[in-house]
Amino acid sequence: MNVVVSNLPIKSELIEKEGTKSISLTEYLIEHIVDGTMAQGSKISEPELARRLQVSRGPLREAIMRVEALGLIERVAHIGSKVVQLTPGKLIELYEVREALEGMAARLAARYMTEEKWQMLKQVLDTHAEHIEHVDGATYFHQNGDFDFHYQIIIASGNQQLIHMLCGELYHLIRMYRLQSANFNARPKRALDEHYFILQALRNQDEELAEILMRRHIAASRKIIESQLN
Repeated sequence: MNVVVSNLPIKSELIEKEGTKSISLTEYLIEHIVDGTMAQGSKISEPELARRLQVSRGPLREAIMRVEALGLIERVAHIGSKVVQLTPGKLIELYEVREALEGMAARLAARYMTEEKWQMLKQVLDTHAEHIEHVDGATYFHQNGDFDFHYQIIIASGNQQLIHMLCGELYHLIRMYRLQSANFNARPKRALDEHYFILQALRNQDEELAEILMRRHIAASRKIIESQLN
């Protein structure tokens, strides 16, 4: 990717302005890739995107590099930057890693669980249950961040390495699959029940059971993906 970089000195306030703009561009790219607005496998034209968003190419390039570090953009020789393609094979590998790491996160979350944290997790699931009842079990709630049961368990683990791995690259790739896969909502009521079982193990501070239930829960999703290969 050829980008012209000016050698002119930049004032500090411009650096701050460009940095702020770059952060917002990063969020823009993440959300539009995750929700499918920017299609999987599509080529990213930096000049065209800069014109469309009415931004300079410097902060846009920084944003693209950040999103590439999250695994949502990949560079292909002789082609340039492209939106990542979530093949069944890649997803299986992703879920294998997720099963192990989130199982560990659930174990640690159970170890450090407090009543306040547990009540917050229960409120998240109760919100999900209301949604499923409202749509008569047709779909699960497309949650994100504070409304994501898995995300909150990872945060509750208190392990910064796990949080960095699971709430960074893996998290956005999983969100991408959730939003774009017709198979993700194949078992909404069952998934919610499994979440409540995990929640009970967390309340009892049963570390072993919390890990087992989380691993089984994620393994069930992995098996749905594997069925696509048969």
